[in-house]
Amino acid sequence: MPEELTLDIESLEKAISTSNVEKFITSSEELHYADLATVFEDLDDQGRSFFTRHISLDNFPNILAELPGSLIEETLERFDKAAQKEILTKLLDDDRADILQDVKAESRPRYLALLQPEEMEATRSLMRYNEDTAGGRMTTQVARLSPQMSVREALDLLKENYDTAESLARIYVVDEQGRVCGKLRLRDLAFSTRSATVAEVMQELDITILATADQEEAAQMFSRYDMTLLPVINEYGVLLGVITHDDILEILEEESTEDIEKMSGIAGEQSEETYLNTTLTTHFKRRFPWLLILALLAIASGYVMLRYEDVLNSIFLLALYLPMVVAAGGNTGGQAAAMVIRAMSLGELEAGSTRKVFLKESALGLMLGLVMGSCIAAITLFILPLFQPELPIGVSLTQFTIAVSVALAAQITTSTITGALLPIGARAIRLDPAVVAAPAITTLVDISGMIIYFTAAQTILNIA
Repeated sequence: MPEELTLDIESLEKAISTSNVEKFITSSEELHYADLATVFEDLDDQGRSFFTRHISLDNFPNILAELPGSLIEETLERFDKAAQKEILTKLLDDDRADILQDVKAESRPRYLALLQPEEMEATRSLMRYNEDTAGGRMTTQVARLSPQMSVREALDLLKENYDTAESLARIYVVDEQGRVCGKLRLRDLAFSTRSATVAEVMQELDITILATADQEEAAQMFSRYDMTLLPVINEYGVLLGVITHDDILEILEEESTEDIEKMSGIAGEQSEETYLNTTLTTHFKRRFPWLLILALLAIASGYVMLRYEDVLNSIFLLALYLPMVVAAGGNTGGQAAAMVIRAMSLGELEAGSTRKVFLKESALGLMLGLVMGSCIAAITLFILPLFQPELPIGVSLTQFTIAVSVALAAQITTSTITGALLPIGARAIRLDPAVVAAPAITTLVDISGMIIYFTAAQTILNIA
């Protein structure tokens, strides 16, 4: 964080702690609303009361839109009815819909009643869609023109209504039924003959997204096609709204956070509150389930150790290489899973790609296994003798080296294939691929690694 910003935030926090109204107003005007929201979230109840009493209502709607859902209703209730109406009216329609979805169901009608009829209808239409869909992310404040309009008429209309559109970077052309039939830029109108029609100036619109599509698909399209705005339509081709770049940034942050948390074995919905403001109970509930499941699965590793106790007792030197073989499997499996999950999230892997992934990762796993096995074999043959290891009669260092190297190569190959195919299998049964990533794969390949290692040792070293 820039030093100047840090000083501004500290100045605001000091004004709140000392109840200095004049200094608070001055400091709040110098900060961005996102920074003001962060400060508000970190305040205690007394500080929040002071904040809401003295903050400008012109700026507070933007602050409210940045707050976590758990604070929305509590914060709105700090204002009287007139102030609530002003705040909700000044919000963008998509932000207003998001905010009202965060309040209790029984409180929602009361807040909706504060809106004008057209605002209420726009908000309700957005609230029909889940928050994680394209429809739930769009704004209905989009510039629309008719194809029969002249360029002059179009410019006059935009001039009259420019403040009701989220952006004029893209203007959409719709027919009488509201179906989108083209797009144009403001400069296309500005530099065209005034007598020309919009239909003559507009460009074909070839990229849209259904309102019911997942938000992740919207983010992929936005990135792939370098879009400024992404038009959202219904099944009849009617233009409902657009998704803007700031919404896409939020989607990407949410999706990446979700993947990171699931790959780390953190369950449940991600908290909108900051790490420090999230309660211990919430942290516990989200972390404990996977920890317990993985702990129970890890017992299977202990059972494998017991099953091959005689092998380990016969050549105790095998214990030296066991952690390495097991860890190598977890690492390679995790790498393969990460690459496949990333490719899936970017839309690079379709439903019919399983065979290609299998062949690619099999070849890669075999290559990695052979090279790693050769490296460990060289280390074992030339460095291990320096420590004067004890081997039982009838087992040579060469045999021991071959057993360890074969086990390592097999473990890396199978773990690479497993790590690549598990996310694909998860998607096939409608599970989030990230769920089966690092924690689950590591536990599975730990078990398989021990079985492979002891089986190879038992077979190659002729241990009864």
